[in-house]
Amino acid sequence: MKAWPLYAIGDIRLENRTKPHAGSGEVLLKVRACGICGSDIPRVYSKGTYSFPTIPGHEFSGEIVEVGEGGDESLVGRGAAVFPLMPCRSCSACEIGQFALCDNYNYMGSRCDGAFAEYITVPLWNLLLMPEGVSYEEAAMVEPAAVALHALRQASVDIGDTVLIYGAGPIGMMLALWAQIWGAGRILLVDIDEARLAFAQGLGITNTCNAAVTDTVAWVHEQTDGRGADVTIEGAGSTISFENAMHTTRPFGKVILMGNPAGDMKLTQKGYWEILRNNLTVIGTWNSYYANLPVNEWQLVLNFIASGKLRLDPLITHRVPIEGIGDALQMIRDRSEFSVKVMYIHQ
Repeated sequence: MKAWPLYAIGDIRLENRTKPHAGSGEVLLKVRACGICGSDIPRVYSKGTYSFPTIPGHEFSGEIVEVGEGGDESLVGRGAAVFPLMPCRSCSACEIGQFALCDNYNYMGSRCDGAFAEYITVPLWNLLLMPEGVSYEEAAMVEPAAVALHALRQASVDIGDTVLIYGAGPIGMMLALWAQIWGAGRILLVDIDEARLAFAQGLGITNTCNAAVTDTVAWVHEQTDGRGADVTIEGAGSTISFENAMHTTRPFGKVILMGNPAGDMKLTQKGYWEILRNNLTVIGTWNSYYANLPVNEWQLVLNFIASGKLRLDPLITHRVPIEGIGDALQMIRDRSEFSVKVMYIHQ
């Protein structure tokens, strides 16, 4: 099979490997779609994987083509999304279903081989069978959509709330789409990339602000009649948006921190005072929730896609064959073309 192992930082190669076979408690998945995540760019070009060589790729779906010994043969031919985190399921975090906080987890695409390949073996526990009406491309976006859903659930968004989002990347746009479904009264989206804001407007996210040319704090207060947002989500991982979030949230409002910063995040004394004087609630969010109680966020995403209420396919701007993954990674890194979600597709 063809695969893209990362041998060292910046050294990712297309090569032929032996197709794996499903072991006990596993299935062999033919990868049908795999998104290139923003986190894959530093993983390939600056941070590396946890060991070398490792095949990246953690946002994926596929067709079950083989089950391990003693497995359910009726699964063959079924499509599935894949939860890429493999928890130990025995530590204190796992005991309460907080698998994202596992002390001893493995992770497809960074700690072990992922889906920049034609085939991958997957534990049965990590599979979510695709309902009718869900495409492989949409199923490959369940991971970022579940991350966005998890952030909004931390905020306890209420009907009619003004939701302010800093960062118009794929997850920022998914946050806005979820907020629409949730019944938000107004959604405000801030970024410094005019092309991304224009793309978001095409999705129906119409209240946008280019922070590179507009006073964001003044704009938010104008949009909210001086009140500020009920819920603010910092999804850019930027010091400026981190600071602005404190100045654009109403008294007793909530600020959700989810942006993945490239460096230190700093807050001014004035920004800190805003937290104190406005009694702001500042909440961190990480990954998503996979346990069945109170709700499996991955399954919820799949159900909303199947119902037609959540449409993710319009976010895909590029579809490439497996041979094009290397060029796609460079394109995203260099920003040589406009892109939102770039996806490897295997027919």
